[in-house]
Amino acid sequence: MQAIIDRAKELLADGTVARVLGWKAGDLPYNPEPAYFEKEEDFKDFVYNGFCGANLSKLMIEACKLEGKTMVCLKPCDTYSFNQLLSEHRIDREKAYIVGVGCKGKLDIERMRKMGIKGIKSISGAEMTDDCETLTIQTIYGEKTCKYADAMLERCHVCKGKEHKIYDEIIGESKDTQDAERFAEVERIEAMSPEEKFAYFQKELSKCIRCNACRNACPACSCRKCVFDSTKFDSAQKANVDSFEEKMFHIIRAFHVAGRCTDCGECSRVCPQGIPLHLFNRKFIKDIDEFYGEYQAGEEVVEKGPLTSYTFEDVEPGIVAERG
Repeated sequence: MQAIIDRAKELLADGTVARVLGWKAGDLPYNPEPAYFEKEEDFKDFVYNGFCGANLSKLMIEACKLEGKTMVCLKPCDTYSFNQLLSEHRIDREKAYIVGVGCKGKLDIERMRKMGIKGIKSISGAEMTDDCETLTIQTIYGEKTCKYADAMLERCHVCKGKEHKIYDEIIGESKDTQDAERFAEVERIEAMSPEEKFAYFQKELSKCIRCNACRNACPACSCRKCVFDSTKFDSAQKANVDSFEEKMFHIIRAFHVAGRCTDCGECSRVCPQGIPLHLFNRKFIKDIDEFYGEYQAGEEVVEKGPLTSYTFEDVEPGIVAERG
């Protein structure tokens, strides 16, 4: 972390950047939050550890409107989102100085709580200088330990890789954390009967409190004004009623980001109700791979994705893929 701070101060001091976009410490040891740093004294609150899961790419939309360059810290998975935003002309590459920061997997406090670890006072083993094998947690009930991998976010277990897809410089090493099949959960749901699928998603989506955290964190949700915020249509009311069949917000949002979602997992990470929203998007990714050939949004800057271009080999409307 100190290397990132030192480099950020250098870039601010020589005028290369006007501000730094990173993470600052929260009120608890496991809830750092995105923040701007503009002066040397600001960095006393700067942190970068295993709990810095927030994808900062989307915040560059507004940062690019400010005077001067912004140094932004991007993990390997974040660079896919940055590239996708470049493809959609939502951000300006010339307004960003990208520092690719090393990542050894990000942590999920909810997974730790499910292990019975509660009343947390402090956590060690989550710094980038640590081996990231074991976490030692001081709680009001005494000391607890758990394997780092057991506390990682789901998205880290299906990580796309430790390579930064775009950067100006890289600070820190990354670790390959992929140890699970990316589409295993999607295939499990595909194997359900229609009634089982409906019951599954009815149960999950019924938890939604329409806080919009998923939409606000999603790099692919970059519209200046969301249709669900409009008072000219009945979409807001339609999404807020109680019955499941009328609660279409998440399904509509999944269609909106289809072909553009990089599978960064922010929607599920920020959901206060623990809804696995990424599964909607991952289902679309799986189908796009099958219908149009393997495609990873944000792997590089492209003019057109599979759903915004046409070839004679494209599947015809109405064709439904067979599911084994």
